Amino acid sequence: MAIKAGLGTPESPAYFYDAPVLFAAVRYDVAGVLMLGYAAWVTDRWRPRGREEWALVAVGAVFLIAGYHALLFVGERGTTSAAAAVIVSLSPVLTTAFARAFLPEERLSVLGIVGMVLGLVGVAVLSRPDPSNLVGSRFEALVFGAALCFAFGSVLARRLETDLPIETMEAWSMVGGAALMHALSVGLEESVSGLPPLEATLALVYLAVVASAAGFLVYFDLLDRLGPIEINLVSYVAPVFAALAGFLFLDEVIDAPTVAGFLVILAGFALVKRRAIREELAARR
Repeated sequence: MAIKAGLGTPESPAYFYDAPVLFAAVRYDVAGVLMLGYAAWVTDRWRPRGREEWALVAVGAVFLIAGYHALLFVGERGTTSAAAAVIVSLSPVLTTAFARAFLPEERLSVLGIVGMVLGLVGVAVLSRPDPSNLVGSRFEALVFGAALCFAFGSVLARRLETDLPIETMEAWSMVGGAALMHALSVGLEESVSGLPPLEATLALVYLAVVASAAGFLVYFDLLDRLGPIEINLVSYVAPVFAALAGFLFLDEVIDAPTVAGFLVILAGFALVKRRAIREELAARR
C-alpha cells in the first residue's frame, strides 16, 4: 500500500511514478543511515572485515536490496496488486529450488511442500488476480525477477556464514544497495521536480523506517534462525496484511473469498510448522 501511495498507477500517477528506482534508492538512503547509526551504537563492529564478510554484504546489496526493490518498484507501476502478490508469493517455491542446489540440509518434507503449495493457493484465492495480468507483460516479468533475486539472495546469504553482526550486515547492504539503485536511476534518466506531497512523504518514511530498517532487522535475524525456505514464507502473509490495511485505511471490503484465502494460508502454515506448533502446545499443557 505504501509503495502504491508513492508510485500511483498509469491511470493516476503519483509523485514517484516516473522515478520508481529513485524512490527505492531514497528509501534505502534513509534506512541505511539509520542502520549505520544503530550498528555503531549496539555492536562492537560497525564495519565488515575480510573477504567473506564483504561478500555477504555484496549479496545483500545486489540481490536483497538493489535487485529486488528496483525490479519490484518498476514492476508495481504497471500491474495490479493482486497479480504482484501472487508472483511475489512464488518466492518460497523459488527458494526451495535454490536451496536444493546450494543448501542440501534445507529441505522440506512432503507435508511441508503440501503446506507451501496451500499457502500459494491461499494467496491466489485471497488476491483473485486476473489470469491475463500474470503472464505476457513486462511488468509482471519484472516482479517475477524481483522474487527470483530475493530467493537467490536469501539462499546465498544463508550459505555465507560469518561472525558479522546482523545490524552491520544490514546497514552496509542497504548503503550499497542504495548506491547501486542511484546509479541505475541516473542511467534510466529518472527525475522528480519539487518537494513530495504529504502522502508520498509518509509512504517514504514508513518504507524506510518500518518496512526497511526495522523489518529487515527482524528478517535477517530470522533468516539466521530458521533458514531461507521458512522465512520466505512471509510472502504468503503479506497479502493478508495488505487486505487488512486496505480495509482499515482504504475502505476496501473483506469478503468471503478473502476470509477463505486467510484460512487456506493458515492451513499451509500449520502444515509447514506442524512440529513447532505441536511442541509449543505440549509445553503449554
